[in-house]
Amino acid sequence: MSATPDSTFANPKQRIADLERQLAEREAALAEAREQQAATAEVLQVINSSPGDLAPVFDAILEKAHTLCGAVQGAMFLFDGEPEAFNSRMRAGYRAADNPLTQALLAGEPFNHVVDVALRDDPIARAAVELAGAHTVLAVALRKGKLLLGQIVAGRREVRPFTNEQIALLQNFATQAVIAMENARLIAETREALEQQTATAEVLQVINSSPGDLAPVFEAMLEKATRLCEAVFGLMTTYDGAQYHNVATHGVGHELAEHMRAPIHPDPESALGRIERGEDLVLLDDIADTDLYRKGDPRLRAIVDLGGAHSYATVALRKDRKLLGSITVYRQEVRPFTDKQIALLQNFAAQAVIAMENARLITETRDALNSRLRPLRSWVSSIHRPEISHLCSTRYWRRRTRFVASTAASYSCTTASISGRSRHTACLKR
Repeated sequence: MSATPDSTFANPKQRIADLERQLAEREAALAEAREQQAATAEVLQVINSSPGDLAPVFDAILEKAHTLCGAVQGAMFLFDGEPEAFNSRMRAGYRAADNPLTQALLAGEPFNHVVDVALRDDPIARAAVELAGAHTVLAVALRKGKLLLGQIVAGRREVRPFTNEQIALLQNFATQAVIAMENARLIAETREALEQQTATAEVLQVINSSPGDLAPVFEAMLEKATRLCEAVFGLMTTYDGAQYHNVATHGVGHELAEHMRAPIHPDPESALGRIERGEDLVLLDDIADTDLYRKGDPRLRAIVDLGGAHSYATVALRKDRKLLGSITVYRQEVRPFTDKQIALLQNFAAQAVIAMENARLITETRDALNSRLRPLRSWVSSIHRPEISHLCSTRYWRRRTRFVASTAASYSCTTASISGRSRHTACLKR
């Protein structure tokens, strides 16, 4: 019986073409995998070489992600818990809940793939189409646990959906971005903690080296507080029960410093007025946007018009609820202070109170000692100088006489002892 031709070899040219096509596909997939691995390694290298600096990391991630995913547009946004014409609008920021592309991420989805944003009816989608020419858009969440940190967005100017492999690749870059952000956060927190500990130790050293002298303590304290709270200038006051007095300034211009020399009788609605009424902390986002400034309060006018201040934080100095003064730090932009910075400012305020209490105790001790020594000094001053000279002379010669007599007696005993030994020696010789 003759053998039936094998169907595998029925059309050898077609079979060879299929094998060549499969080989080309596998080579392309292998080249793509190698390219992705190389891109991942390069991003990791940027992360390692830029500890704490996220800008070059984000730039590298976006460049690699959009090149490998075949996207011509894209951006990375960070959320704060709530990102040319189109670019300006994105940089100005927006509420995440107002953006349909982001709403799915807020709901917990790992990504949102929109095949054609032109079919969406919302202002941001229309801006993306009309101003940037975007159609297919992919947004991938940057997430740490359940916390949404931001998103990476890739866009195409044609309707061409992203493949599953490209979506997975963008998710991998998102994971790298989260790792870089966490590393930067830990480095920043470690650096901040070290700077705060160093500043606290330096202030304590100034307190120990300047007992009773508050001027260098206040200056060192205000300099550290202003710098670590990322403020431009600061003021420290003491309170005498009726008015405030500026005792230290840092970063204050000459014209404003001259204006701050006079005692302060604060308006009840001002920060110092509220501190005077019992508040321990007063925060304001923008001084220029207050009724008190608009009414022409001289102090606020000077601080804004001469110092360029906007946001500020004021902390009271209190000892057992008694008001001793205040510390205030100012920024020249509208940027509220963080909880950590407020806590740091309160810590410096506590140190200032300790220094003031130490100075008070030293002064009281010195006054008490002077009070006890005053009668003795009065008695000494009442004695005439000739009498003091006579007493000193008499005491001197009495001590001198006792010393000479003692030395002579010792010399006589030694001589007698030597003479006795000589007689004994002579006796033995005979």
